[in-house]
Amino acid sequence: MSYTIDGETGPWELVIGLEVHAQVVSNAKLFSGAATEFGAEPNSQVSFIDAGFPGMLPVINRECVAQAVRTGLGLNAQVNLWSRFDRKNYFYADLPQGYQISQFAHPIIGTGEIEIALQDGSTKVIGITRLHLEQDAGKSLHDQHPSKSFIDLNRSGIALMEIVSEPDMRSPEEAGAYLTKLRQILRYLGTCDGNMEEGSMRADVNVSVRKAGEGFRTRCEVKNVNSIRFVMQAVEAEAWRQIEVWESGGTVEQETRLFDTGRGITRSMRSKEDAHDYRYFPDPDLPPLVFEQSWVDELKAALPELPDQRRARYVADYGVTPYDAHVLTLEKETAAYYEAVAKGRDAKQAANWVMGDLFAAINRTKTSIAEPPVSAADLGALLDLMADSTLSGKLAKEVFEVMVETGRAPGVIVEERGLRQVTDTGAIETVIDEVLAKNADKVAEYRSGKDKLFGFFVGQTMRAMQGKGNPALVNEVLKKKLG
Repeated sequence: MSYTIDGETGPWELVIGLEVHAQVVSNAKLFSGAATEFGAEPNSQVSFIDAGFPGMLPVINRECVAQAVRTGLGLNAQVNLWSRFDRKNYFYADLPQGYQISQFAHPIIGTGEIEIALQDGSTKVIGITRLHLEQDAGKSLHDQHPSKSFIDLNRSGIALMEIVSEPDMRSPEEAGAYLTKLRQILRYLGTCDGNMEEGSMRADVNVSVRKAGEGFRTRCEVKNVNSIRFVMQAVEAEAWRQIEVWESGGTVEQETRLFDTGRGITRSMRSKEDAHDYRYFPDPDLPPLVFEQSWVDELKAALPELPDQRRARYVADYGVTPYDAHVLTLEKETAAYYEAVAKGRDAKQAANWVMGDLFAAINRTKTSIAEPPVSAADLGALLDLMADSTLSGKLAKEVFEVMVETGRAPGVIVEERGLRQVTDTGAIETVIDEVLAKNADKVAEYRSGKDKLFGFFVGQTMRAMQGKGNPALVNEVLKKKLG
């Protein structure tokens, strides 16, 4: 069933499109050699070009172009061998040139698509309209002085990819799933780190509402939303606002709005500009961007395995469920960790340990898969100790907890704490004989038909052996002794 919002006049359908600004992973800016490191001292990474000094000519960064092409290939999109940079003219204190160098009429990447997965198990394809390269503006700081604004130009000139979707999304969930999948693809490709908290990925959310069967109504753009959760909240808040406007007899005006995360509402920012307001024209300092198909083919051949491909491989080669494969491939680091643990071992068992015990330990210790509390090598070694019967499953969990606390290898912990599983049949028989001798009445009951008492004998034996008896051998010997 499709998602709608019920207003006073009945159900309303949502129409959503996202414009995502993704900072290109590159050591230098789009048109200058200035550094791009996050968190540097204000105005410490600024060239004459970034500061808008007269007579400074931009020079295109080849790696930024390559990153845009890789992204286009990862989005199954058209790569344009001829594209052009334009000047987008507007005036603001943190834009020292008085214009932004962007691509308008002729972007480097054309139409593509992303397949998203939804909670009900269904999938949906979202169209990509375009991807273009542009330079970022600086940052205005309004909270550093009681009466003045400060300008930090460190971001000025940093390369951005603006990835524009078709208005194909119809619910907050779809918008969240799209942004999650796009971020995942960019991180797998290594073209954007996807760190929304640091501003290296942010979204402009375009929302309109309509009645069933209608064409598009007026849309509004919610600017610079910096988390997936906030994107979903902004969609719903703006949709409700527009429904109330239409149902009260008003008209939704096309405008740019901000999402107030504290109050959960959108607020008007400015009327929405159209392209002619920016007086776009070809940048006279930059020739058209032209490259060969052979170069695109080289980049394509060197692309890493993408999430959808890796997920399918996990199901086919490792025998894990589609859901487990989805969880294990959500983050590139998780997939790398899992593969290191699963290599040459029981892949399903490895998946259970990574998604169960490891994820729980990460949450408990407030660490991350990038810097886990237990290394992949050590978790693999723990599984090996289970495979060769050194440890039972129960003992392995005990050892794992000690690994989390101490950071020590499982083999060391087993030897130091005497946790090695007993697999000596003679030793197990001796303990079982003592247990049966102490519980002669229960043995008689068992032999008279009370089969459920078998679990009692297993428990007593394991307790006597401090949990170190091999469960399979304990069961086998008990069955033989009890007849």
